[in-house]
Amino acid sequence: MAEFLENCGLPSPSPVEKTAVSSDEKDGKSQSEVSVSNGDCGLSTDMVGSSVPDNQGLESSNVSAVVDAKSGLPRRTSIIKDGSRQRKERKKTVSFSSMPTEKKISSASDCINAMVEGSELRKVRSNSRVYHRYFLLDADMQSLRWEPSKKESEKAKIDVKSIKEVRTGKNTDTFRTNGIYDQISEDCAFSIIYGENYESLDLVANSADVANIWVTGLRYLISYGKHTLNMIESSQNNLRFSWLSELFEEADVKNSKLISLCSAVQLIKNLNQGLKNVKIELKFKELHKAKDKIGCDVTQEEFMEVFHDLCTRPEIYFLLVQFSSNKEFLDTKDLMMFLEAEQGMAQVSEDTSLEVIQRYEPSKEGQLKGWLSLDGFTNYLMSSDCHIFDPEQKTVCQDMNQPLSHYYINSSHNTYLIEDQFRGPSDITGYIRALKMGCRSVELDVWDGPDNEPVIYTGHTMTSQIVFRSVIDIINKYAFVASEFPLILCLENHCSLKQQKVMFQHLKKILGDKIHTDPPKPEDSYLPSPLELKGKILLKGKKLNSTCTSTEGEVTDEDEGAEMSQRMSIDGGEQQTVSPPKKFQLSKDLSDLVTLCKSIQFKDFPTAFQNQKHWELCSFNEVFASRCATECPGDFVNYNKKFLARVYPSPMRIDSSNMNPQDFWKCGCQIVAMNYQTPGLMMDLNIGWFRQNGNCGYVLRPAIMREQVSYFSANTKDSVPGVSPQLLHIKIISGQNFPKPKGSGAKGDVVDPYVYVEIHGIPADCAEQRTKTVNQNGDNPLFDESFEFQINLPELAMVRFVVLDDDYIGDEFIGQYTIPFECLQPGFRHIPLQSLTGEILPHAWLFVHVAITNRRGGGKPHKRGLSVRKGKRSREYATMRILLIKAVDEVFKTATQPLREATDLRENMQNAIVAFKELCGMSAVANLKQCILALSSRLLGSDNTPVLLFNLKDQYPTLEVQGLLPDMLKKVVTAYEMMMQTSRALLENWEVVYEKILQVQRAAMEFHENLHELAVKEGLKGRKLHKAVESFTWNITILKGQTDLLKHASSEVLENLKQVHYAALTSNLAKGGPAGSSGSEVKGRRSLGAIPEKAVGEEDITDEEN
Repeated sequence: MAEFLENCGLPSPSPVEKTAVSSDEKDGKSQSEVSVSNGDCGLSTDMVGSSVPDNQGLESSNVSAVVDAKSGLPRRTSIIKDGSRQRKERKKTVSFSSMPTEKKISSASDCINAMVEGSELRKVRSNSRVYHRYFLLDADMQSLRWEPSKKESEKAKIDVKSIKEVRTGKNTDTFRTNGIYDQISEDCAFSIIYGENYESLDLVANSADVANIWVTGLRYLISYGKHTLNMIESSQNNLRFSWLSELFEEADVKNSKLISLCSAVQLIKNLNQGLKNVKIELKFKELHKAKDKIGCDVTQEEFMEVFHDLCTRPEIYFLLVQFSSNKEFLDTKDLMMFLEAEQGMAQVSEDTSLEVIQRYEPSKEGQLKGWLSLDGFTNYLMSSDCHIFDPEQKTVCQDMNQPLSHYYINSSHNTYLIEDQFRGPSDITGYIRALKMGCRSVELDVWDGPDNEPVIYTGHTMTSQIVFRSVIDIINKYAFVASEFPLILCLENHCSLKQQKVMFQHLKKILGDKIHTDPPKPEDSYLPSPLELKGKILLKGKKLNSTCTSTEGEVTDEDEGAEMSQRMSIDGGEQQTVSPPKKFQLSKDLSDLVTLCKSIQFKDFPTAFQNQKHWELCSFNEVFASRCATECPGDFVNYNKKFLARVYPSPMRIDSSNMNPQDFWKCGCQIVAMNYQTPGLMMDLNIGWFRQNGNCGYVLRPAIMREQVSYFSANTKDSVPGVSPQLLHIKIISGQNFPKPKGSGAKGDVVDPYVYVEIHGIPADCAEQRTKTVNQNGDNPLFDESFEFQINLPELAMVRFVVLDDDYIGDEFIGQYTIPFECLQPGFRHIPLQSLTGEILPHAWLFVHVAITNRRGGGKPHKRGLSVRKGKRSREYATMRILLIKAVDEVFKTATQPLREATDLRENMQNAIVAFKELCGMSAVANLKQCILALSSRLLGSDNTPVLLFNLKDQYPTLEVQGLLPDMLKKVVTAYEMMMQTSRALLENWEVVYEKILQVQRAAMEFHENLHELAVKEGLKGRKLHKAVESFTWNITILKGQTDLLKHASSEVLENLKQVHYAALTSNLAKGGPAGSSGSEVKGRRSLGAIPEKAVGEEDITDEEN
């Protein structure tokens, strides 16, 4: 074994290293002085007793944590008690992969060597007790030991052959019931299930890297046992070896067993485009120098070594081992399991796996045998198939038959400007850029120009001018390049009647039939749909009264430029009185071109509700719109259900900065005009938001903002009535090829990246979290940090990933990507990073894992919500508000019982599912397919045949006992039966309960039209009357929401039954199928499995803790 270790480049541990005494006392450092942040997978320092000595090196992320005679072993004993004090501020840490040696753990031999050297791990027991121990694998790889221990050394060990399974995360009873559960990082926790009684050894590593190494190494040992060494040696001639050998031979045209340094660099560059030539060349030179080699030519062995060092991604290797039955590659069944269980792919077959292998596996051997190597797996994960953005959303996929007012519309402000609002140049490229980006509302500020040709610029400013005709030509050319849905031209007309005539002629001659000229239908209550208006251009502007018979008439002027000029004068110290709106003459020809978007002035909401026509549109200054959102959030939302509202930036934004569009989208404002020429967070949100629905420029607003009778307040800081909150689980795994920030020269090429995950939406959803900083590694930084966010209104939420360079002077922007919540794909995904100005950064990626739980139904089956148990508390039932209108209150009172029944049906089913997941040893983010696959390995009896089989003949699959069951499997059977029982109860009863709630809703809606009169009859007025109307809409919203939740719960049950069915077939556990015929194969998949542990009782916690 010592020889094997030397061959792998790591020294074998000496007896001295294993038995050295801690020297912490000499240094006088107490545990309270050592800070271990949760981000580094440690525990809060405040949880540690100040009188207990500790190891100074505890904070280090060093995977091997080698302890020599000088530094000594970690302290002999430390018991960490639960602490409720605030955790200290996170310290900057170094990721394992960015250690000075740059040694990557990317093979089984690396993991085994690191385990033999040993690591400090925390051993977690019940009652919030945590013991710091030094764990190491014996050199003969037969047992796992830990030191120090007051027990005999033979008792402070676990035989490798007794290990049943290695479980990642905090997924045992010991972790779940621990008082410090929330202070332990999910990414650093893992459990070893061992012995006939399925006991658990629950551990927390100092970093996620260390945890990955132990989990991967142990899984390899479980699979191959005493044959591990032989397997590692035989794997040297693996798929990568054969593939790279062929490539090298092709490059070796002289057949000299050598290729030039230049050829070797270019060959590796071709295989990994993100690598810099300088780095590849430097790696070869370092290798040659270490070997004292003269000359620059490269041998095949050197070529492979450099490729392995530069192109192996440890995080993907760990993932491959998790899903591979032989730990070296993925066969078709392994890949099927990964695609179904992790990537959420529906209807996967072995043919699907073969297609993936044929497309992404680089080795001919792998393609022929149906094996996906580490390099093929990497290719697949980095392909468009694993992009985070849902491909369904790349085309128009929303209902486009709703009224125009039910959509958010991608809008541009002062489209002609390419710099600031006051002095910047005007250019037609502004229109080309906006229209190509899917913008559906552009602005034309038109003034009299020379030679009787109208021009476009911002009046009262020093911006340059462009000819109106040339802009209309460009609009005609690009109007429907990015989207076929209607384009709105916001005309600010300041021209004389003479030049208005020229404007009209240009519009008619150039745009012709594209202009929508049909007058609105008086019998309609809403605007036409985008589908009806496809290919049409709508003019938004002033319009003469229908009674006007002359060729012109007087209207009020709209002049945003005058507002800005006034603001500039006031800021400059000049006395300026705000003049009343000016009047100007409008030609009837131009007026008649305005049909569905007549500009009017907004007074107040009561006036608008009473008098405004559905084809009339108001423009709101950003400041005034913000005041409306704050003071009348409910009215603003209701106003926007029927009418279009345009919000434009404050005149104070002379630098063309942007407002936050979310502030107005949450109120339902459809046209939020953005300064496209100004990059930054606000434009990222706008571009990201309209990426959905095929980037067509129209996005359907949330249902709660469209329904005629519904309650929604834009400023809600709580859950939305009738909408089920979702939990978003994001793990930031790693980054690839982060460039140096633009304009950053102080640190040379050094990058110290960290990642922010931001949630943008209604106030209740806005949140952000950040990872640790990875020092001096922009090439492949490993973060391995998980975050969880509650999303209360998923339809309006966005997720923004931002990568920054940690710098003492000021953190600098590297890249970002913004995506609507509804467009996230679950599973392991790569995110392409974009620059500050929106361009894709070449080869720069974030690698993440996404899971969404408790998500409401809809969309693809795999994107439906998974049940997650909430904290132990009394069940909350939806209740009806009292209106103080007797007849209406009597109707709503009849909803009390069916609402309780609906909640009970849903929550009984969801709780039963979570109880089953926990017994399977899976986390809340797991789906039932993963649970059954995890269960498969422990259902084998002593003769390698299953002791339980699924009978799939019935709609509700049953578990049938085939042999003697241990106690832990009896618990699983009981939990499974409860899950099926509650699922059956929901499917058999939901329609009856649904109809009862629907009847109450229908009966209540009969009062809707006469609600005001009924309230007055009851003596309600003023605030009480307003409150009664609000309570009515609240109750209707609750009833609608509960019926939706019930319907979605039935869909969830059907999806779960389908998952159980498929998983039973995949695992060969279906009665009548080939069950038991591939027991060895099932056994080889233990890495996915999970075996319940023996409950740890109070008697297990003693002062003699080993």
